[in-house]
Amino acid sequence: MNPLSIILLLTLTSVVAVSEAILIPPKVQVLIYNDLAPNTDLIVHCKSKDNDLGIRHISYGNDFEFHFRASFFRRTLFHCTFQWNGITKRFDIYRQVRDQFVCNHCVWKIGPDGPCLFADHKICYSWGPPVSRLN
Repeated sequence: MNPLSIILLLTLTSVVAVSEAILIPPKVQVLIYNDLAPNTDLIVHCKSKDNDLGIRHISYGNDFEFHFRASFFRRTLFHCTFQWNGITKRFDIYRQVRDQFVCNHCVWKIGPDGPCLFADHKICYSWGPPVSRLN
């Protein structure tokens, strides 16, 4: 191989690598941790437009984790319904426009006052309006 071919090959390889890093969204991991109270189970049902992750029972101090590749168009949304002791709450556990630059490994602690995201720093949210049923 002549020097010009090597330079062209290296340039092309660099362009492809940079393009993939820019165009292919990263894989995201979401971890939901039950931080309610000892002996309190958390029932979680998470969905996106395309995926239903099913109903999960998480005992106190344990977690549920899932992963996905975010959308190139920044439209990825996973919403979850949380249920414990007759209480039902709903929260968007991953909203790409909110979370994309905050975390790729998003650790959520679910407490009675609301979910808290632990990334570079702690971000807590309040629960939204009441939910009538587990969907």
